[in-house]
Amino acid sequence: MSNRAKVAVGGVAVGVILLWLLPFWMAVLVIVGVPAGAYLLLDPSQRRRLRRVSRKELGR
Repeated sequence: MSNRAKVAVGGVAVGVILLWLLPFWMAVLVIVGVPAGAYLLLDPSQRRRLRRVSRKELGR
């Protein structure tokens, strides 16, 4: 299994666990808020590079 697949499976597992343990809206807030917070922590140059790169190239 590739690293991308492992990350995807882990993300789905964490999402399901959060939906089971927390109220629905709190779980959705965590699932959406963590990637949004990570994006906001990037430097402006890193954000430009991330927007410029296609999704296929992100895992390289």
